[in-house]
Amino acid sequence: MEGNKALIIIDVQKAFDDKKWGERNNLDAEENMEKVLEQCREHQWEIIHIQHISDNPESVFYYKGKGFPIKQMVAPLEQEKVITKRVNSAFIGTHLDEYLQACHIDTIAIAGLTTPHCVSTTTRMSGNLGYKTYLLSDATAAFGMKDHHGKFIDADTIHHLSLATIHDEFASVLTAQQFIESVL
Repeated sequence: MEGNKALIIIDVQKAFDDKKWGERNNLDAEENMEKVLEQCREHQWEIIHIQHISDNPESVFYYKGKGFPIKQMVAPLEQEKVITKRVNSAFIGTHLDEYLQACHIDTIAIAGLTTPHCVSTTTRMSGNLGYKTYLLSDATAAFGMKDHHGKFIDADTIHHLSLATIHDEFASVLTAQQFIESVL
């Protein structure tokens, strides 16, 4: 018997609009997330929003700060589940896995911010926990960052390598359009 399906949208919060992050790739990521979200709602997938939270007033994710809210274009509907997390993985320190099991979910699509951090960590755990997992490559994005030698690596390279280390190992990496056409 086939199980139910869920779309997990990770950390699409105003905090990522802060200039501290630097240049980002895939500036259409939120539009692609919105398109996938609309389609998943139409196909009656379970929708789960993950929201990063911090108690530190200096953090851009401070729960009382301007960066904490989820961006309006992918804002949860009243009946949709919102789970807060304090670390990169949406499975650690939350009830996400228990909730998915209670809903008889066996297939998960993942979108959100950012590719090398919370998105990839959650995707890896989803695959390791046995869920059939899809990561939507153009419904996520990365920022450039320095490596352990202090060398700057641009956002496109970070994004591409993050996806490459996940594809066919932890998840199937698809574009939003490929996902809509072949999975939904």
